[in-house]
Amino acid sequence: MKLITSKRSAAILKRLENRGALDLARVEKTAAEIVGDVRKSGDAALVRYSRKFDGLTGKTLRVGQSEIDGSWRQVTSEFRAALETAAENIRRFAEWQKPQEWMRDVQSGVRLGQMIRPLASVGCYVPGGRHPLPSTLLMTVIPAQIAGVKRIVVVSPRPAPETLAAASLLRVTEFYSIGGAQAIAALSYGTRAIQRVDKIVGPGNAFVTAAKKLVAFDCSIDMLAGPTEVVIVSDLGNAAFIAADLVAQAEHDPDALAIFITSNEKLAKQVVAESSQQSAANHVARQSLRKNGYAIVTSSPDESMQIANQLAPEHITVSTQREVDGIQSAGSIFIGDYSPQAAGDYASGPNHVLPTGGSARFRAGLSVNDFVKLITVQEFSAKGLQSIAREVSTLAQAEGLVAHAQSIAVRMGA
Repeated sequence: MKLITSKRSAAILKRLENRGALDLARVEKTAAEIVGDVRKSGDAALVRYSRKFDGLTGKTLRVGQSEIDGSWRQVTSEFRAALETAAENIRRFAEWQKPQEWMRDVQSGVRLGQMIRPLASVGCYVPGGRHPLPSTLLMTVIPAQIAGVKRIVVVSPRPAPETLAAASLLRVTEFYSIGGAQAIAALSYGTRAIQRVDKIVGPGNAFVTAAKKLVAFDCSIDMLAGPTEVVIVSDLGNAAFIAADLVAQAEHDPDALAIFITSNEKLAKQVVAESSQQSAANHVARQSLRKNGYAIVTSSPDESMQIANQLAPEHITVSTQREVDGIQSAGSIFIGDYSPQAAGDYASGPNHVLPTGGSARFRAGLSVNDFVKLITVQEFSAKGLQSIAREVSTLAQAEGLVAHAQSIAVRMGA
């Protein structure tokens, strides 16, 4: 982890600010070939790629219900209890987030409102590579269930018993042991074995992200997720706690971004030393901190917050509630010494599928809102229409849309 000052780090900060979601150039050609092949050849291509990349044996892509439910009995009782607690907290938070239907009488004869309708089907991608991620299954499936989505499909390459146990807890019935760009293609365009879905959610590797980018005009996606990011802003924090959060997020990926921002140079040096010590036995975290780990010393707390907002990070930790008001862009905020980011990764309730690469500047993390459609409703009486008839007609005529104006005039008896 490198110690730098904000005055001497302009080039580094500019690079970090403009980092983008993920460099997909090296994988886009391969991903496009896979997506095109699955779209054209269906199951034959899907099975071929699944054998090549995911170790699939035989031709069965779908995981049987007996295997899903058997995994619930296979995991420890402690793990089952942890899943149940996490699921309960995620479900409760999603319920709180769910948008509401409403109708309002704006004036006499004018009623406006919105109704909420769930998507018909979604595909939840659960990574199965370096680490099994049953928590991602909870984070993607539960909001879809709360939204009322009828068909929820889970795909995961080489699913671990823990991932299948999470599926059993949530009563997932459609689960395919496929991954990579081929899974994204199957969900987007459908094959004989897998019916297409309306939207794909969930993080994945570069090939998954490239495939989501390729299909985004044909199937809705949540976001283009890149490597994990952690930013911590503090002048008075506990160096061991701060380092622990940096190392925890750094261990996700060698390309993860871990940044500590402070106007306290002494604390910065302590955090660098702690991070080195705590990551000594963690190869991935050590790699990540060496490549993308920075302790940035600023001239003031205000400058620290300014830099944090420029970075628009996936996760950010600040010392007090007072500092929260200064945050303009972030995926999820953690406050104080006893709010570790790992709590949000697993069990506190808010979603851990969050914007990366600076995309927190324009979008939020995954939520129940991603699984519903807000449909506006408008109702006018003759009197109500009369109240805006002149304005509608004037605007329509200015745009040269005479039929629009006539649709008003015919109702007004003109």
